[in-house]
Amino acid sequence: MADPQKWVEQFKTTCQEDSSMSTAVAAMHTLLAFLRQCQAETLAELLHSVKAITSALIASTETTITSVSSACELFLRFITLKAAAHDDFKECIQALIKSGEQFISRAKEGRAKIAPKGVPFIRDGATLLTLARSRAVQAMLLEAHNRNKRFKVLVTESRPSLQGLEMAQWLEDKGIPVSVISDAAVGYTIEKVDFVIVGAETVVENGGIINSIGTYLAAMACKCANKPFYAVGESFKFVRLFPLGQDDVPAQHSHALADVPSSIASINPLLDYTPPAYITLLFTDLGVLTPSAVSDELIKLYC
Repeated sequence: MADPQKWVEQFKTTCQEDSSMSTAVAAMHTLLAFLRQCQAETLAELLHSVKAITSALIASTETTITSVSSACELFLRFITLKAAAHDDFKECIQALIKSGEQFISRAKEGRAKIAPKGVPFIRDGATLLTLARSRAVQAMLLEAHNRNKRFKVLVTESRPSLQGLEMAQWLEDKGIPVSVISDAAVGYTIEKVDFVIVGAETVVENGGIINSIGTYLAAMACKCANKPFYAVGESFKFVRLFPLGQDDVPAQHSHALADVPSSIASINPLLDYTPPAYITLLFTDLGVLTPSAVSDELIKLYC
């Protein structure tokens, strides 16, 4: 039986070694590394170990819990599609490894496929708003910048993770004009922006998204101000989940609010759910989709 904690440590090391790699892809790399060292004697034993490691990886993450879960689920499904075709177990493992390498290669290409799709939506002189730090959004904005599009970006500070500050620093380093706003200032600034664009930790079955806390608030602001709200996400983040509200967001870690006395309870979630009615378009490696098209793409991915 594999030691899940050993693979959690490898997962963390992989994330640290390549900051440009998403945690979901790092999780798939970890599962592939396990396959290469696997000592299981049966397919059932191997799958049991993979699921145990997946559970440990999910438990070790915070804001990326849903994307790691969906990526690992798709990875496992993809690599086992042809497992039954091999009578020899050693051959079966080699086939699983090869399939895993193919799946990860496709996953890594997703961001590069998405980036050009959003460029036509960024006009010269545009002001856009984003939240937290999304590598897919970064790739799209950098692509537009490299094509000499002139635009500026407003970024929320994105508490409690403060990933918005990381995003702002990255934009500044790339020469893209950027300003940071407080999370509470989204409604105040929404009239000054042309659209909001965010990443997606997970794209759910009805075309909604689960993402960093504050995403739903920004989407509602867009709806009230009649501004487009775009989401960006790779297809390995598509998951068979149908939330009806915030209580259906998968279990997540939370942090106590700063400056709140310990005797008073605080509510400080890291993720929220944005229903499809608030999303204008989804930019994915499968194409530019309306939320209603997601369920069809999920059927193709899982069937």
